[in-house]
Amino acid sequence: MPKPSYIISPDPRACDLTRAVSGRDQNGVEQQINVVEERPLTIYLNKQEIVTAMTIGDYPEYLAVGYLRNQGMLVPDDEITGIDFDAEVESVVVRTVRKTDYEDKLKKKTRTSGCAVGTVFGDMMEGLEGVALPQAELRTSWLYALVHEINTTPSLYLQAGAIHGTVLCRQAAPLVYMEDVGRHNAVDKIAGWMVLEGATAADKILYTTGRLTSEMVIKTALMGIPVLASRSGFTAWGVEIARQTGLTLIGRMRGQRFICLSGEARLIRDKDPKLVQVEQKRDRRR
Repeated sequence: MPKPSYIISPDPRACDLTRAVSGRDQNGVEQQINVVEERPLTIYLNKQEIVTAMTIGDYPEYLAVGYLRNQGMLVPDDEITGIDFDAEVESVVVRTVRKTDYEDKLKKKTRTSGCAVGTVFGDMMEGLEGVALPQAELRTSWLYALVHEINTTPSLYLQAGAIHGTVLCRQAAPLVYMEDVGRHNAVDKIAGWMVLEGATAADKILYTTGRLTSEMVIKTALMGIPVLASRSGFTAWGVEIARQTGLTLIGRMRGQRFICLSGEARLIRDKDPKLVQVEQKRDRRR
């Protein structure tokens, strides 16, 4: 069952997100395990086909809106008049009052380092000019509390593996927990939720299980979220962009340890790491 602080959390029991398959282990013994589903979702903006994303299939409306917003194809003052998801043809159409045409932008593609082949269109740095994120404080007590609750939340990752999780948080409380085969998809779902629910960004923390690449940093900055944290590591360009935009960047969060490579001045060390309980090894089935 979802924990009280969550608005949305993973549902490992959802029968359409995993599939049981049989195989044989190293001893030749037959085993049945659950594996994550992966299916295409074609995203349209009005009458124009934008991209086909590989996704686990949940929250297609949030994924579509978040993707379009993070690509700069939906602007903050756009009025969305409808979102039509068709499960049979695996497509979602986002409709706006403003007429849109991104033919030129679609000609320029960059394949990112994201899992499941992330793709961005146009200049990857477009939209970051003049971005100045809120100088929000970050307490280490919040980080340790978040990691503990997120790591003990039932999830597809714990049930089947081969998936990334991204969590929108406020102080020590996780609010929206999304999973997908690509970490960029999980972030886009959260971006879409924020757009459609009118959520503020200045007081939020974004936590991810994935690497802190340039794409992840850019998406977080464009969403207006001032803190990005991960259990994984960094890329040099990701760190550089974080420093340019004023994003607090925390990585390699494992047990009592982490490292801050951007925004150190805003980090308040109010929790002695020696008092943090070391997490037990999780039951992760790949």
